[in-house]
Amino acid sequence: MITQKEYAARRTKVRKALKGAAGLVFAGDEDGHLASSWRPHAHFEYLTGIINESGAVLLLDPTNSVASRREILFLHSRDPEKEQWDGLRDSIGSALRTELGFATIMRTPSLSMALKNVVSRSKKFATLMPASGIHEPISKDLALWNDVSTRVPCCEIADCTDVIPSLRSIKSAAEVKQIQEAVAMTARGFADAMRFMAPGINEYKIQATLEHGYAMAGGRGCAFPPIVGGGLNSTVLHYKENNQELVQGDLVVIDSGALHAGYGADVSRTVPVSGKFSKRQKEIYEIVLSAEEAAIAAVKPGVTLSQLDAVARKIITRAGYGDFFIHSIGHHLGLETHDNCGPDTPLKSGSVITIEPGIYLPEESLGVRIEDDIVVTPKGHKNLSKAIPKTVAEIEKAMRS
Repeated sequence: MITQKEYAARRTKVRKALKGAAGLVFAGDEDGHLASSWRPHAHFEYLTGIINESGAVLLLDPTNSVASRREILFLHSRDPEKEQWDGLRDSIGSALRTELGFATIMRTPSLSMALKNVVSRSKKFATLMPASGIHEPISKDLALWNDVSTRVPCCEIADCTDVIPSLRSIKSAAEVKQIQEAVAMTARGFADAMRFMAPGINEYKIQATLEHGYAMAGGRGCAFPPIVGGGLNSTVLHYKENNQELVQGDLVVIDSGALHAGYGADVSRTVPVSGKFSKRQKEIYEIVLSAEEAAIAAVKPGVTLSQLDAVARKIITRAGYGDFFIHSIGHHLGLETHDNCGPDTPLKSGSVITIEPGIYLPEESLGVRIEDDIVVTPKGHKNLSKAIPKTVAEIEKAMRS
């Protein structure tokens, strides 16, 4: 469990990195549709741990002379009638401040007044939310600081969009534990799916088996929509329909992970529908496995994902399948499946990444991807998902059971 003390320490690091500028982090708004569940922006969740206050805003105000107001949490005003539909909320008071770990909590209509107070002391602002693409709306914090700047002369807006990603790229011991627990829940789902696998079963039933296993192990859903692709579907990187019946003699790529306390796993295994690899399937599988294990062995502080990609790609290319490894080696993992941890900089102790090479041969309806979740340690690495069967012998044994 991540403590309020750890969340407070994260916010302190961000405030110091702002060098006197004020910053805003937005939780984001619900879309109001019952079909989708809301989750705050990962930056907001990382700094507060709050997951049930849509529309919330965090103001970081380093130059405020009142220590208790250097961090202010703004929450939407209460609406008793809305709460009857969407859930009860607490009034602002000592109990809520203690629960959320903030000395100062205000309602969002007070944000304008608080920003006036900021401008009276400092005209330095910082953008903390991720930068937007050229054809996308600009980030909410940059939009707000631009709005302030049109009303107050001589304001300065600094780009600090790399501050939170750089912190998120190094997981604390508590974060690694959350991910490890998510992986353990994932292992339960994969074990159930391997035992359930058989010709004629629909891919979606394999997905349902995964999700049931996660739930029974304590998971709160999936970190991302599961990929269960048999035959030709195994060659589609982000296959999502999961609606074909499995065919005797095909391979199935399963790419999925449980969600636990905000942190997710991301594991891929490729298994034979019949429970036994053919000679050709084993040939391709062993190439991918060799590439994956070589890349994992190279994980240590100081290397980049690009360098790890080169290790795996060299093995696959030498085997004659370089053109069929169509994606990069992996990504950071954490509050997001593709965790927003900034550019491809050298890994540090505490980074958690995925290693996932693959070979995809559509003409043979044969795809293989193998993926593990790896934490970088001071002297090397630890494979968090090593307990999930991966070798040909291990997979065939697990499916026989």
